Amino acid sequence: MEEIRIPNDATYAPVSLTDIMATAPLASRLFLGATLPGRVLSAAAFGMYAGSAVKDWMSRRQMKWIDFDLEFGADIKSLQGMPDEARRDEIKRLATRLNDIYTDERVPRAELAKAVNGHLTEYMASITGQRVHTSSEIREFTLAKLVFPFAMGVCDIISGDVALFKDTGMFEAHVICHEFVHRKGYWKELHAQALSYLALMSSGDPLMVQSALAERLHRQLKSIAGEDHQEYHDLVDDLALRSELASELHSLRPDAGVYESSVSLVMKKMYDERMKLTGQNGLSDYDVGFTNFLWSFQRSPGARQERWQAEF
Repeated sequence: MEEIRIPNDATYAPVSLTDIMATAPLASRLFLGATLPGRVLSAAAFGMYAGSAVKDWMSRRQMKWIDFDLEFGADIKSLQGMPDEARRDEIKRLATRLNDIYTDERVPRAELAKAVNGHLTEYMASITGQRVHTSSEIREFTLAKLVFPFAMGVCDIISGDVALFKDTGMFEAHVICHEFVHRKGYWKELHAQALSYLALMSSGDPLMVQSALAERLHRQLKSIAGEDHQEYHDLVDDLALRSELASELHSLRPDAGVYESSVSLVMKKMYDERMKLTGQNGLSDYDVGFTNFLWSFQRSPGARQERWQAEF
């Protein structure tokens, strides 16, 4: 099988290069009383960032990209809407399955990232015939956390830098995998959701399968509840889940502080519009779009991939 390697040099820097570019001049002014040292440092960081981005771009030119309509019979503009009744039925079945397979296993983030990256690489290779190798590095902080307080993780699609902002419990494998799909070059959120779910389910690893199914349940609950905070929590309480599972689902919709509420409201609207301008359906691709994708894939008469992959 053909092997492709994306260097992702920027991901191995001790700190985020974008953070250095943004903050070095200001920090230099505050601590040294002059902006020149900071500007020099910022320029050096930009040079490293640009050099890494160019190398990654050159490597990606050799990639064979997945055609979602061809392989799965579903893509952003060709999704079948999943009926509300079917969503509610799937929520009950997912809850039962998660109760049955529950594992409290936890793996250190660095170790989990390598394992997830390996499964993602193999799953994508099963479709394209290429193993696209990328970095497994993850940061715990970037300035993006202040800009997107509602996000669990983020990937700079240009540099491949990935950061996770908190411990995401049983969802961690999916969050990591989602961001690693971006790192491999797929920048659309629906594609990241779909490939992450399918890769984790195909792994056969109990922890990863649990993470994928938990994400599917979470997104179905959001598809039903929308922005109704209380309805989401009521839906979780009605499922008779194990206390550990219910607690983690509740934790995804906490009561936001003043800062998080005000910033999230503005940034969500901006991000939703940015997604639409780039050919996506908006923030709904994370939940309604993702679950519609699996529904459409299951029912596609022409998908090249086996449709049982969308079942559970």
